[in-house]
Amino acid sequence: MKVINTIIQLRELLAQYRSEGKTVGLVPTMGALHEGHASLVRRSVEENDITVVSIFLNPTQFNDPKDLERYPRTLDADCKLLEQCGAEIAFAPSVKEIYPEPDTRQFSYPPTDSVMEGAMRPGHFNGVCQIVSKLLMYVEPDRAYFGEKDYQQIAVIRRLVADLGFKLEIVPCPVVRQSDGLAMSSRNALLSEKEKVTASNIYRILDESRSLGLPVRQTHDYVVDKINSIDGLEVQYFSIVDGDTLADVASWDEAPGIVGCITVFCGTKPIRLIDHIRYK
Repeated sequence: MKVINTIIQLRELLAQYRSEGKTVGLVPTMGALHEGHASLVRRSVEENDITVVSIFLNPTQFNDPKDLERYPRTLDADCKLLEQCGAEIAFAPSVKEIYPEPDTRQFSYPPTDSVMEGAMRPGHFNGVCQIVSKLLMYVEPDRAYFGEKDYQQIAVIRRLVADLGFKLEIVPCPVVRQSDGLAMSSRNALLSEKEKVTASNIYRILDESRSLGLPVRQTHDYVVDKINSIDGLEVQYFSIVDGDTLADVASWDEAPGIVGCITVFCGTKPIRLIDHIRYK
């Protein structure tokens, strides 16, 4: 596997592969890789001739400097994992390489990017669109792979791709969970073992809520009340939405696909965890 740090090197190498008629898959990451990322990489390796994995902790999508500062950084371990998964290229540029000048571009795709994470983290999705658009321009992939744990992010990226006219397939991949249901996340590395056990209650309660047969409002209140009753957990928001538009729904009949998206603070630090569940 080649580890590349510059855009010029990346483009030159990919041009060579394309001249040989090879297809390219892209897996964008911020590093601190885990089995969830590995599942995306392995799928790309299966479906493409060449797999590029970006490892770039993108500063423009963090609205909290402390959150950026404490985000795990494990480049050597990341590269070992990618090599084991069969990736051909790890693209690990510096911030200066990606942003030689401040990126002043503004992206807006309401309501997809203005609810839930968009409301709680102003500027977050604009930063996501900045870096994803750059990566798509550099790599020009046939397919790009994203984990469904970041459910809202995939919806925003679909809007971005359509808006800018990129010709590629966005491939959403299922959430990878631990045996206790906790969604794999780079932020889990910031949790103590006890906090990880506590955090596993998030998905347990979401899963329980599917079988209750309650109306939407009561389902919402059940999830929030049950999670908040557990010491060490505090719900920031829980939204039950149309799976395509991300607009809130008031009844289960409003959309063919309905998803519950949640963000919970866990632990004493606290660490912000996101998850979701599909109701229909």
